Amino acid sequence: MLKAGVLGAGHLGKIHLKLLQQSEEYELVGFYDESEETAEAVSNEFGYHRFKTIEALIEACDMVDVVTPTTHHFDCAEQVIKAGKHLFIEKPITQTVEQAVAIRELAKKHGVRGQVGHVERFNPAFTAVNHLIENPMFIEAHRLAEFNPRGTDVPVVLDLMIHDIDAILSVVDSKVKHISASGVSVISDTPDIANARIEFENGCVANLTASRISMKKMRKARFFQKDAYISVDFLEKKCEVVRMKDAPQNPDDFAMILQNAEGVKKQIYFDNPEVEPNNAILDELDAFAKAIQQDTTPIVSLAQGTEALRIAMKIIADL
Repeated sequence: MLKAGVLGAGHLGKIHLKLLQQSEEYELVGFYDESEETAEAVSNEFGYHRFKTIEALIEACDMVDVVTPTTHHFDCAEQVIKAGKHLFIEKPITQTVEQAVAIRELAKKHGVRGQVGHVERFNPAFTAVNHLIENPMFIEAHRLAEFNPRGTDVPVVLDLMIHDIDAILSVVDSKVKHISASGVSVISDTPDIANARIEFENGCVANLTASRISMKKMRKARFFQKDAYISVDFLEKKCEVVRMKDAPQNPDDFAMILQNAEGVKKQIYFDNPEVEPNNAILDELDAFAKAIQQDTTPIVSLAQGTEALRIAMKIIADL
């Protein structure tokens, strides 16, 4: 079992602590939080071992899980990597693309593994169909949330939209050609609602909308490709696949048949792939343990986390 520790014991940090303790891949050694009040409260309530310094925690670990505010990501990651420890770091990877590139280079230099916490890659609705997404040419994603003061220190693009940016980049095998975006600051000092259009060199277009001032929650993405439409509901953990195939000579009475202007007939098939319940955060942590043990590239690598941040920053620059 890998010895793991957590940097940051806020809302998400406490979730990571609980799951690392449950995991069969890790031995949780404890945590560090710079807030004396938070550290004492978490230690007293849950019984996790509290380290008095970052250095002491890092020294006791094989893998360090960085769940601090993004402003501290680079400094924490740098310390972890220079100590020769493996790094799991929450999204976004860092504050700037330059910092993210520096972290990647540092990890390569010190021979350690790194994974970024883009948890939607492990959402069971997405994993149930991502192998079916082949050369999508149009993608639409909506990620809407009710207002929550936590997270409003960054634009909604880094808070919410980056989840969909990463998921889309993972299934589109092409470089980004052009980005256009618009956004509005309603409550916060940074945009609370944003729309982005990402055009890829292969002709694929992705249209993303993110809002943190909506009346209801929504996390949906739709992928359109030749002869297929794939829908993923990240919130309800449901998915649907609609395929079109050449219609048989003698379709049954209940078959849904479409005929185009050229007279070509297609039959529509509906499929709802089985979605296996899971804890996506536990799965991403366990997957990272396996990448360390087997010396393989993590599912969400530092390079992919960097690219998601780079695209997010380009969108922000265009708002």
